[in-house]
Amino acid sequence: MLTERFQFPGADGQMLSAALDLPENQPSAFALLAHCFTCGKDVLAAKRIADGLVARGIAVLRFDFTGLGSSEGEFANTHFSSNVADLVCAANHLRQNHQAPALLIGHSLGGAAVLAAAAQVPEAKAVVTIAAPSDPAHVVGLFKDHVERIQQDGEAEVSLAGRPFTIRREFLEDVSTHRLKDHIHTLHKALLIFHSPTDDTVSIDNATEIFLAARHPKSFVSLSGANHLLSDRRDALYVADMIATWSMRYLDMTPAAEPAPHDTDVVVQETGASRFQQKITAGSHTFLADEPASVGGMDSGPGPYDFLLAGLGACTSMTMRLYAERKALPLERTTVRLRHSRVYAKDCEECETKEGMISRIDREISMEGDLSEEQRAKLMEIADKCPVHRTLTSDIQIVTRAT
Repeated sequence: MLTERFQFPGADGQMLSAALDLPENQPSAFALLAHCFTCGKDVLAAKRIADGLVARGIAVLRFDFTGLGSSEGEFANTHFSSNVADLVCAANHLRQNHQAPALLIGHSLGGAAVLAAAAQVPEAKAVVTIAAPSDPAHVVGLFKDHVERIQQDGEAEVSLAGRPFTIRREFLEDVSTHRLKDHIHTLHKALLIFHSPTDDTVSIDNATEIFLAARHPKSFVSLSGANHLLSDRRDALYVADMIATWSMRYLDMTPAAEPAPHDTDVVVQETGASRFQQKITAGSHTFLADEPASVGGMDSGPGPYDFLLAGLGACTSMTMRLYAERKALPLERTTVRLRHSRVYAKDCEECETKEGMISRIDREISMEGDLSEEQRAKLMEIADKCPVHRTLTSDIQIVTRAT
């Protein structure tokens, strides 16, 4: 994935900070993603959804609304209408420099904003909301104890997600004037609604109201067990996968070609974007390796030893799963935690080498399920039989040549 970071002018002339995530090949479509209230373009949910969509060939533009993240301006001077106007400016930027967004995605209040802005983006054929309120005024409930003081004094500082924000009377007046259901009823675009029945910030009733106000084609997906911010990575990636699959019907996208047979070569190449960043290609999969910022990297991907440990951990879990299925063992889930360190060889009783330092990998395996002690012991024995474990504990010949 390639990420272009830049600025573009918002509705009030302030420069807004943006990130355009692009697939390696020509995008099949462009999407515009609006983040949640007081969040930013780099909030985990937004980044993970963008990553998932890019992996399916869809380019995603994320940006910080005025006064948030790295964008210019004062948050206190913004309101729902200004967010909608910033969204339209973002769509205009895509239209002028790449391609108008065919897909609009909004999380929480960002979902309400894309519904309100959709009519001003005629090229958009589909709209997706995630944990969105059916009325922008719903957000006032987040600081309801301060409303009276805001009305009296004209503004007040409130705490939202543990951070201080100034809310002004104009914000309250603006959200009270919006009738989002009118926008929904005349949307004339395909609509996909995501919501968790256990969302304690924006209740599931809001999804019901949006769904009933919308005309077909409309779809609803329940995010059972997810929280409002989609903090669990699996929830965000599930949303991305569902969006990519659902949108193919409405965006005239060409389904991705069948992957070529897996190439046994793994190719690692410097990207030139930083001192250490590497692009890794393994078959049809592409990802990044890097080092932490503390040693001069960008922290844009796992480090070399992280990949080594990940390979061992994945192989361990897969091998245990295959054995459990073959023996019909009630193994529900395996978690493997690994650490790499350097220790003195003389402290390793099992090691032949007794001088200098050696590498040590600590591997902790947790097994969930109604397993007997005998079954657990057997699975632990099987863990040592995974192919990567055997490779790491046997003689390895590495042949290097220049090309």
